[in-house]
Amino acid sequence: MPYAQITGLGFYVPENVVTNQDLEQRFETSDAWIVERTGIRQRRYFTPGKDTNASMAAQAARQALERATVAATDVDFIIYATITPDYYFPGPGFAMQRELGMTGVGVLDIRDQCSGFVYALSVADQYIRSGMYRTILIVGSEIQSSFLNPTTEGRSVAVIFGDGAGAAVVQATEDAEHRILSTHLHADGTFAEELMVKGPGSSREGRWYDSAMENPAEMEVYMQGNTVFKHAVVRFPEVILESLKANHLQPDNIDLLVPHQANLRISEYVRQHLGLSEDRVFNNIQKYGNTTAASIPIALAEAWESGRVQSGQLICLAAFGSGFTWGAALIRW
Repeated sequence: MPYAQITGLGFYVPENVVTNQDLEQRFETSDAWIVERTGIRQRRYFTPGKDTNASMAAQAARQALERATVAATDVDFIIYATITPDYYFPGPGFAMQRELGMTGVGVLDIRDQCSGFVYALSVADQYIRSGMYRTILIVGSEIQSSFLNPTTEGRSVAVIFGDGAGAAVVQATEDAEHRILSTHLHADGTFAEELMVKGPGSSREGRWYDSAMENPAEMEVYMQGNTVFKHAVVRFPEVILESLKANHLQPDNIDLLVPHQANLRISEYVRQHLGLSEDRVFNNIQKYGNTTAASIPIALAEAWESGRVQSGQLICLAAFGSGFTWGAALIRW
C-alpha cells in the first residue's frame, strides 16, 4: 500500500498591505485594541481586476508544483478548499484548473471553512493510500475582504480576516517513514450559526436575491466570538493529542506545530497547554490575519521557506473553524 507525502509547497498573498493604522482611518478601532485581542498587525486585501480566488490559487499552485518538480499535466486530481468562491457556482477550482492547463483532471471543491486544508489533506491521503491517484494538488484560497463590514459596527470581524492562497502537492511514496502519518477530522453542527454568513441561501421564499436585498446583513460574517474562542481552546489541543495518541507519541515529540491562524491568543493557549516552547509553534497571523482555508498552507509554506521544516521532523497541523469543524494532521517530514 502506498503512503502519501507532501513534496511541494507554495503560497500567494496580494500586494495590497492593510495595516491596523489603515483600519483606524476607516472605523473606530486602534492598533493596540486589535493586537491585544488578535495579535494581528496587518493583513492583505486583493486587488480588484488583478486578483481572483482562482488566480491566487493558481499562483500558489505553480510555486508548489515547481518545488515538487511536477508538471501541471502530471497532476491526477485537484482538491480545492474555500468558502469565498468567485462564483456562487461553479467553484474556483475549475477556473484554476483551466488556468493551469489541467483539462480533464477531476476537481473536488470542499467547504470546511478554517479546517478546509486539513480536510483536503486527509482526502488526498486516503485517495493515495487506496491507489486511486498518485499526484494530487490541494489548495486553500480565500478572498474575504469583499464581504467584511468595514464600519465600527462590524469591526470585531473586519479586523480579523485577510486574503491569500496556499497550495501543496501530495504524492504517493513507498517511504514508510517520511509521510503523512494520520489525519483526524471532527465536526459539531450544533453550533453552525455561531460563525456564519447566512446569505445567499436557497431556503428562502421567492428568490434568494430578493431576500438578500431586504436583509443585507445576511451577506456579512456573523460571529459569536466568545463561543468560538471557548470551543477552539478545547478542540485544538484535544485533536492534537488524539493524533499523537494514534501514533504512540507525546507532545514533546512535536518539532513544529502549525496551527490555523485564527487568533494569536488561541495559538498561545494551545502552546502552553501542550507544554511546547515558543520556537516549536509557527505563527504568521501578525502579517496576514486569518485567511481561513488558506491559513495553514500559507503558514506551512513560510515555515518551510525559513528552514523551520526539516527532513525527519514531526510536523503537526491543526485547525478549528465554523461548522464547527476541527482536525489535525501528523506528518513525518
